[in-house]
Amino acid sequence: MDVYGLIGNPVEHSLSPPLHEAGYEALGIDARYVTFEPDADAAAAAVAGAADLGVAGLNVTVPFKRDILDAVDAAPLAERIGAVNTVDFGPVRDGDADRPRGHNTDAAGVQRAFARHDVELDGREALVVGAGGAGRAAAFALADAGASVRVANRTAERAVSLAEAVPGATGGGLGDLGERVAGADVLVNATSVGMEAPGETPVPAEHLHGDLAVLDAVYAPIETRLLREAAEAGATTVDGAWMLLFQGVEAFEIWTGREAPVDAMNAALRAELE
Repeated sequence: MDVYGLIGNPVEHSLSPPLHEAGYEALGIDARYVTFEPDADAAAAAVAGAADLGVAGLNVTVPFKRDILDAVDAAPLAERIGAVNTVDFGPVRDGDADRPRGHNTDAAGVQRAFARHDVELDGREALVVGAGGAGRAAAFALADAGASVRVANRTAERAVSLAEAVPGATGGGLGDLGERVAGADVLVNATSVGMEAPGETPVPAEHLHGDLAVLDAVYAPIETRLLREAAEAGATTVDGAWMLLFQGVEAFEIWTGREAPVDAMNAALRAELE
């Protein structure tokens, strides 16, 4: 039996175990997915311990995504984003044979979520609201897919700093948000607005329009105020569970080398979120 898992602190409410185990069951893979909660300063020790225990792969969540970079042979995209959320202990294909491989599948989660909804990104004007971890992954994902990216953040300096790292991107504050949304084809909410207070939204309804494709990284609730008002404006809406699903699907495929059973994994995830 192969063992995969998640390290983070806290992890007790993680949706990753049912998501991944639905994939193993659908493909008849003899594997289990477990969670580990090391101390906040023990990222490297956790990876080493997992390797010693014969764990086949790890997902990584807060607060370890940046700390883990020094403990793995990071893939170029993970290096650019500055965070690792997937560790592969399998046979070495490229890179440093003495260290596990580190990947960032959050960017693929963004790209594949849009692709699932037939949203073309190449050549489009994209606006990312938020310059934290999710914002970084979204900005790189959109730019790598050929979109022109604008990052907007409450603290303008953080948006500018992120934009400087993303090819062709620009960054700034929220003062001209309405104008930016009006000129955008793609909008990503990469903040937590709408999660703890479901009645809140990062973008007032009057700025939304029917030519937009809107992805909200918030997945609890699945239908946020932003998505509801975007749908009312005629926009294509992509809920955050799709991004969560596809970052897990990407990790599954890295670990197993097999095409993930997306429908089975999606059903398991949404059953947990109901």
